[in-house]
Amino acid sequence: MPRFFQLLLGDYRHQKGGYSARRKWLLPGVSCPECKATWGGAGLNYPAVDLSGHPVAKTLSKAHLEEDFEEFERLREQVRPLLPSGFPLEPGTTFGPLVGKARGPFSVFTHQYGGTLLVRYDALELLQAEGIRGLRGVPTEMVFRPKGLPELLDLHIEPRGLLHPDCIPRSIPSPCPKCGRQGFSLPKQPILDKDSLPKNLDLFRLRNFATVLVVTERFKKGVERFALDGLTFRELPVQPSSPAGPPTRAAPARKRTTRRSQKKRSVLS
Repeated sequence: MPRFFQLLLGDYRHQKGGYSARRKWLLPGVSCPECKATWGGAGLNYPAVDLSGHPVAKTLSKAHLEEDFEEFERLREQVRPLLPSGFPLEPGTTFGPLVGKARGPFSVFTHQYGGTLLVRYDALELLQAEGIRGLRGVPTEMVFRPKGLPELLDLHIEPRGLLHPDCIPRSIPSPCPKCGRQGFSLPKQPILDKDSLPKNLDLFRLRNFATVLVVTERFKKGVERFALDGLTFRELPVQPSSPAGPPTRAAPARKRTTRRSQKKRSVLS
């Protein structure tokens, strides 16, 4: 069975460099009229989605709370055609390049925040040449210091896998049918839902916990082969969506009744 690994946040004692930035556009937070939660998700970002010149670009350029849920839905649907069918668009989803400041020198990979992974251009080319799938680097609009250092690309990471229901506490309510919120903390021992995992990507994020980035063993071996620093891996167990139940026991054989036993039973009765 293929092996999968979570990318843990970088160890600040060893990871070099850092940045302070935000994405250019984002969907607003909401107050849901059904579940009554006021919220905006974290980690769900689409850096390759460019809203320049889009009718809602100005509205989405500043973080805000949208009290009118119908207006949130209108804004969301304006953006939806820019994404592949079925990709989630929850409150707080961000788009476009990172804008801000970065100071190096940097590790090959910078994993400073859960939902964002930055990589040096030369390393990205190296892994792509090795056949690592799903690596799409997007230029940022950060100001890098000192000048002359290799700049970092922002990886566009698709939401494609799921946590298995068995690792989510049963006390957690189902997602809200109106806003989609299902609030729970990341389980101490996450389990991946085997049937939800993509077969054509070596890097992806979980749809139901967007800050969790997952890679295949192929990705991990490529990073280790070229000694690319900045990443920490934790293997995650995988479980089928509908695990096979216990083997069915054969019914016990019925004892054959003879005429003599029938006669004996009738006498005793």
